[in-house]
Amino acid sequence: MSLLLVTLIAISILLLGYHFYGNFLSRVFDLKKETVTPACKYNDGVDFVPASRPILIGQHFAAIAAVGPIAGPILAGIAYGWVPSLLWISLGAVLIGGVHDFSALIASVRHDSKSVAELIRLYVSPKAYYLFLLFIWCSLLYVIVVFTDLTAGAFISRPELGAENFGPGVATSSFLYLLLACVMGVCLYKKNWSVTKSTLIFVPLVFVIIFLGQKIPLELPPLLGSQQKGWDLLILAYCFVASIIPLWILLQPRGFLGAFILYATFIAGVAGTLFGGYPIQYPAFISATEGAVKIPLFPLLFTTIACGACSGFHGLVSSGTTSKQLRSEPDAKAVGYGGMLLESFVAIVALSTVMILPYKDTMLSSGPDEIYARGLAHFMALFGISFPAAVTFGKLAFATFIYDTLDVATRLGRYIFQELMNIKGKSGALLATFATLAIPGISILIEVKGPTGASIPLWKLFWPVFGATNQLLAAFTLLGITLWMKKEKRRWWVPALPACFMFIITLSSILLIVKPWIYGIFKGEKILHPVGTTAFLLLVLASIILFETLSKVLNPNNSVGSVNRE
Repeated sequence: MSLLLVTLIAISILLLGYHFYGNFLSRVFDLKKETVTPACKYNDGVDFVPASRPILIGQHFAAIAAVGPIAGPILAGIAYGWVPSLLWISLGAVLIGGVHDFSALIASVRHDSKSVAELIRLYVSPKAYYLFLLFIWCSLLYVIVVFTDLTAGAFISRPELGAENFGPGVATSSFLYLLLACVMGVCLYKKNWSVTKSTLIFVPLVFVIIFLGQKIPLELPPLLGSQQKGWDLLILAYCFVASIIPLWILLQPRGFLGAFILYATFIAGVAGTLFGGYPIQYPAFISATEGAVKIPLFPLLFTTIACGACSGFHGLVSSGTTSKQLRSEPDAKAVGYGGMLLESFVAIVALSTVMILPYKDTMLSSGPDEIYARGLAHFMALFGISFPAAVTFGKLAFATFIYDTLDVATRLGRYIFQELMNIKGKSGALLATFATLAIPGISILIEVKGPTGASIPLWKLFWPVFGATNQLLAAFTLLGITLWMKKEKRRWWVPALPACFMFIITLSSILLIVKPWIYGIFKGEKILHPVGTTAFLLLVLASIILFETLSKVLNPNNSVGSVNRE
C-alpha cells in the first residue's frame, strides 16, 4: 500500500468531521455572533486581547500543536504499527479531541474566560476545585519538564553525525525566530502595521533565518558535565520571561509565524505522501510481544498518542489563553475544533515518517526529532531542497512546536498558581512563574537512569506518565463540561461519552504504570521512584476528585442544575 491512499483516506475523515460534526457542535452550543466575548469585554492589552480569526487560529494551533503530535505518533507507530495509530489519530480527533477542545473554549468564554477548573468549582464543590487546580498545575510541570528536555536535545552538538550535525545551527535559527517574532509584535501593535504587510515581510524572513542558522551555529559549553543541561536552563529562563510579558510582544506574533512553519510542513507532508510515490514499508500491526516495548496496545496506545488525537493540555490552552483572545463566538469552530483537526494532520505526517522506513531500520532507534526531520527532508526533496537545509527546517519546526507549548504552559502554570494562592499583581506573577519553573529546573539537573542502568534523556523516563495524566486531564475537563451542559439543559451526552472513554483508558494506563513500582516495593526496591511515585500520587489525587464529583452527581439531595457558588 502507498502513502497516497492512506493520506487521502485520513484527509477525507478529517474534512468530513469538520463539516458535519463541527456544524453539529456549533448548533449544540448555540454560537452567536452578537455575544460579547471576554476578550472584547475586558480588553486590557496584556492578557485579554481580541485577535482576528487568522491570527488566533495560528496562535492557538501553534500552541497546541507542539512536539506531542510528532513524538507520540512516532513512538506509538514504532511500538504498535501504523494502522492502530492512524485510526486513533483520525477518529479520535474527530469524535473526542475536537469535542474536548471546542467545548473547553466555549465553556471558558461563557464563564468569563475562567479556567476549566472553574467548572468544577461551580458545579461540584470548592474542595474538588482546589484539588483539580493542583492536578492541572502538576500536569503542566510534566509538560514543561518533558518539552524542555526535548528542545534541548534538538540543540545539542552531535559530532558523531559528522556533516549532518545540525543541532547548533537549529539553536541559532530558533533564537533568531523568537527575536523576529518580538519585532513583528512591535510592528503590529505599536507601529500599526496591517496583518497583510507583516505577513509579507516577516514570513519570508523565517525561512531566511533557517539558512542563516547553519552559517552561524550556536554551541554552549558543557554545564555540570552536559551541554544539554545548559540548554535546559537557558530554555527555562526564556519561559520565565515569556510568561510575564504581554501577549502581543511574543506569544501572538510567534504563534502566527510558527503557524506558517506548520503550514510549510503540511505542504511538504502532503507533497511527500501524495506525490512522492513512497511505499509503506513498516508493518501495519505489531503485537505486544513482537515490538521493542512489551506492553499491551490497549490502553497504552491511547495515552502514548495524546496530542494529535485528544490532549488535556489543549483544554488548558483553550480556556487559558485562547478564550481571552476569541473575538467572536462563531470563530470557535475554526479555532477550537478546526485547530484540533489540523494538529491531527501534523500527527499523520509524523506517523508517515515511520511508515516509509523498513522494520528494524537503524534510524528507528534515533530520537523522534531525528526521525521526523529526516523523514520530512525526504518529502521536501520533491521541491529541490537540499538534505541539510531540509533537515534544519524539520528540526526547527520540531523546536518551534515545543517553544509554542513551553511558553504557553508556563503562562498557564502562572495563572493556575496565582488562582490557587490568590496572589495578584506583578509580584504575584513573578512569584507564580518562579514556583512553576522551580521543580522543572531541579528535575533537569538530576541524572536519570533507564531500565538497563544507562543514562537516558529525562523526557523518555517521564513520557508514559506524561501521556496518561495529560489524557486524564482531558477526561476531567469533559466531565466538568458535561455537568455545565446538564445544568443548561443542553445535549450533555455529547461531552459525556468521550469523558467515559477517556476515564477508562487513562485510569487503566496509570494502574499499569504504577503496578511495577508497587511490586518493586514488596521486593525491597527503592520506594521513591520518580515515575512510580508521581504516578501514584496523581492517581490518588484524581481518584479523590472523581469521587467528590460522582458524590455530587449521584446525591439525590444535590441537583446538578444547582450551581455551587461557595
